[in-house]
Amino acid sequence: MNKRSQRIPGSIWTLGFVSLLMDVSSELIHSLLPVFMFTALGVSAFAIGLIEGAAEATALIVKVFSGAISDYWGRRKPLALLGYGLGAASKPLFALATSAGFVLAARLMDRVGKGIRGAPRDALVADIAPPELRGAAFGLRQALDTVGAFIGPLLAMALMLLWANDFRAVFWVAVIPAVLAVALLFFGVQEPERSVGGQRVNPIRRENLRRLSGSYWAVAGIGAAFALARFSEAFLVLRAEQGGLPLAYTPLVLIGMNAVYAASAYPFGKLSDSVSRPRLLACGLAVLIAADAALAYSNHWSWVWAGITLWGLHMGMTQGLLAAMVADAAPADLRGTAYGFFNLVSGIAMLVASALAGLLWDALGASFTFIAGAAFCVLALAALWCSASRETV
Repeated sequence: MNKRSQRIPGSIWTLGFVSLLMDVSSELIHSLLPVFMFTALGVSAFAIGLIEGAAEATALIVKVFSGAISDYWGRRKPLALLGYGLGAASKPLFALATSAGFVLAARLMDRVGKGIRGAPRDALVADIAPPELRGAAFGLRQALDTVGAFIGPLLAMALMLLWANDFRAVFWVAVIPAVLAVALLFFGVQEPERSVGGQRVNPIRRENLRRLSGSYWAVAGIGAAFALARFSEAFLVLRAEQGGLPLAYTPLVLIGMNAVYAASAYPFGKLSDSVSRPRLLACGLAVLIAADAALAYSNHWSWVWAGITLWGLHMGMTQGLLAAMVADAAPADLRGTAYGFFNLVSGIAMLVASALAGLLWDALGASFTFIAGAAFCVLALAALWCSASRETV
């Protein structure tokens, strides 16, 4: 294998920077949006929950259809452009919002855009990356995406301090990286030619879904088990606040977690190209168990930050790896559909896990919530072991 074949293609780097810019834009807004709705617009906590729930549910549904359409069409980039374009178009609406309905419309547009672009973008990464560098490619894209996820809140805090808590001015700034992301995707990413012979068929017809092998559905099931074991990062923020972190500094929790996530995603993605991926996933679950144990043990800052650090390390070890395993298990012409169903199953599991975590937190306390998370990790390890055993038989 020559040296050139060992380089990650430039379009993968470009897709990573597109994700970085859009995440900076989104997190500039999302890190402040609940407080903006509650304090500036007078929206109730219940209404905020409904808005967020509707937005996330919409994104989950759209992901399945956008992936299938990209397979049917044989093109990924136009759908990714549409998704990023809708995300960029939604950003000025947040700055102009004067009511809960206005915010809901902006959030739905933003999440529809995310749903449209997610599966085609991941399928595009799989199409571009050489198979022997697939783990590294997904790790790199995830790392750059996550850099944006901690730059956004950091920039939001700085601008709020600079502009005396002027939410709308900060929201207008978010338009700039969003527009740059769309421009970079349009001019900087070349989609590979795909030979689609014969008549186009519906990828979600039963006979085509049967082409998604048992190995693929095993990966989807493992992804769902991972999501059940890893509920929303909002509970990390609550645990830190419970331990005495001032409210003004609570964004530091996600900044710290995402910094570790970004730093570890590419090295572990690259490692996954040369070691057993199921074993690396199992190691990631062991790290998550350690994170849950630290967070369950105490709300003292030392234990909380140890748990947050381990949580970010677990994300870096597993998220790009799972995306690479989907690409390995799915036929090339059904990758968009495969990512759509994978994201749907994992997203539903995450919503269920977060709801259960909230119920446990209210009924039994924070420690029991993280103990339950560790128990779900054990179940995910069992699912991973069963899947590996079937493949070796």
